[in-house]
Amino acid sequence: METLIITVDNLLDNEKSYQQAVDILNEGGVVAFPTETVYGLGALATDEQAVRKIFEAKGRPSDNPLIVHIGNREAVEQYAIQIPDDAYKLMEKFWPGPLTLVFHKRPGVIAPSVTPGFETVGLRMPDHPVALELLQTLNGPLAAPSANRSGKPSPTEAGHVLKDLHGRIPLILDGGETGVGVESTVLDMTVSPPAILRPGGVTKEMIESVIGQIYTESGVADDQAPRAPGMKYMHYAPESPLFVIAPDEAKIAEAVRLLHADGKKVAVIGPDEFTIPEADWYFAVGPLHKPEAMAANLYRAIRQCDVTEADIILAAETEMSGVGAAVMNRLTKAADGKRFPL
Repeated sequence: METLIITVDNLLDNEKSYQQAVDILNEGGVVAFPTETVYGLGALATDEQAVRKIFEAKGRPSDNPLIVHIGNREAVEQYAIQIPDDAYKLMEKFWPGPLTLVFHKRPGVIAPSVTPGFETVGLRMPDHPVALELLQTLNGPLAAPSANRSGKPSPTEAGHVLKDLHGRIPLILDGGETGVGVESTVLDMTVSPPAILRPGGVTKEMIESVIGQIYTESGVADDQAPRAPGMKYMHYAPESPLFVIAPDEAKIAEAVRLLHADGKKVAVIGPDEFTIPEADWYFAVGPLHKPEAMAANLYRAIRQCDVTEADIILAAETEMSGVGAAVMNRLTKAADGKRFPL
C-alpha cells in the first residue's frame, strides 16, 4: 500500500482533499489527521470492519478501547444515553477541546470493537480546523486513537505518522504540528463523582471549577480490560530505555557521568534552563516551570532520541499541578515506571 500525504491549510481550497479522505472513510478505510492534541488514525466508528483496520495498522491490543470524535455537540445524543447535566456544562465550557467524556453508549450504533467488552463510549469534539472540517464533511463519527504504532510515542506532526505507518494506511492529512501535544483528558461521566481515567490537556482543576469535585483513577489490573486508552499498556516508549529523573541540573550531570563510566551514551530531555555538556545529546522541551510547553514538545523530543545512538534516555520530571499531571503520566508510561537512580 502506498501512503499519500496531502497538505491542508486555511489558505488553500481543500475541498478535493477532504472529499478524498471522506471517500476513503466511507469505503471502509482509515485516514490519519491532525487534532489539537496529536495526530489521530480515524475510521468510521459505526463500521466494524473499518475499525478493525485501525487495530491492524497500529498493532494495537484488541481490548484497548477507542475514542469517538464528533463534529458538533448535538451529535452526542446519537451515540450516548443517560447524559448527566454536568456533562452538558463541560461540553459548553471545553468543547471543542481536549476533553473526552465517557457515557453509557446507545445500543446498536457504535461498532463493538470501539468499546470492547464495555457498554460505555468516550466522545470528544476536537479543537482543530482540519479535524472539524473532516468530521463535518464526513457527517459521521470517527473512532481514532493516536496515529502511531502501538506503544510508541504519539505523533505530533505528519512526518511522525509516515515514519510509523508508511505502507499501512492510504492517506495522511498534513495540518502541521499539533498544539497541546498530549492526548485528551478522559473523564468518566457514568460514575458519581466523575472520574479522570487519563489526565490530559483539560486539567482536574479546570473541570472542578465547572462541576465541583471529581477524582482520579490510578490504573487497571493486569487481568482487567482498560476502560479508557492509556490506562493499561506501556505507551509512548522510545527505542532505548527511558528513565525519569529529578529536575536537578547537578544530579542529571552526575547521572550522565556515572552512565558514561559504564560505557553508555546518554540522551537527556530537560528544561531550557539546564546546561549539561556531559550529555551526548540534550533536547530542551521548554521552561522549567511551564508544563504546558513540555506537553507540547515531549513526544517530539522522545522521537528525536530515537534517531540518536543513545543507550539510555534521562527525562527530567515536571511538577504534578495542572497539565504537569498529564506530562508525568506519559513520562511514567514511557519509562515503564523506571526512575534513575534505580
